[in-house]
Amino acid sequence: MKKFTLMGLLCAAFLLGYGFSRVTRPVNSGPRVTGIGGIFFKAKDPAALKAWYSKNLGIRMSAYGSTFEWRQGMDSTKKAFTSWAPFRETSKYFEPSEKQFMINYRVEGLDALLSQMKAGGILPVDSVQRTSGGNFVHLMDPEGNKIELWEPAGVENAPPGMVTTK
Repeated sequence: MKKFTLMGLLCAAFLLGYGFSRVTRPVNSGPRVTGIGGIFFKAKDPAALKAWYSKNLGIRMSAYGSTFEWRQGMDSTKKAFTSWAPFRETSKYFEPSEKQFMINYRVEGLDALLSQMKAGGILPVDSVQRTSGGNFVHLMDPEGNKIELWEPAGVENAPPGMVTTK
């Protein structure tokens, strides 16, 4: 009798958890931003700044900056990454924005999202770049901030190693 009760409780817990996950799933499961893919900013001396962050905060650096690994939402088996990268203060990569930073947003359904945005009068500042690391495109928000949309490629969503610090 104990085995049957324990089995019944486990099944009930599973079904409740599964049902709750279905109820809490976002209503709009179409094209959308799913998280922050990277934070990029201008610095007078990117190499010195990376060294400072490495020494004082223990952030492991690559030639481009750092990549933080995390697990995706409800599916903790899937890896995801967020990049952190200082760019040279003279970088033109953030243009036409005059701001000192740019945020990269991870997205699902980039082409459909762009179609929606174009229908609303929001046009990209360049064409979609299709790379082995995913697809990228840039937009300007209403405050003049350049934003980068990134649709990662592959199951593991490898970090965007193609970021350069121009």
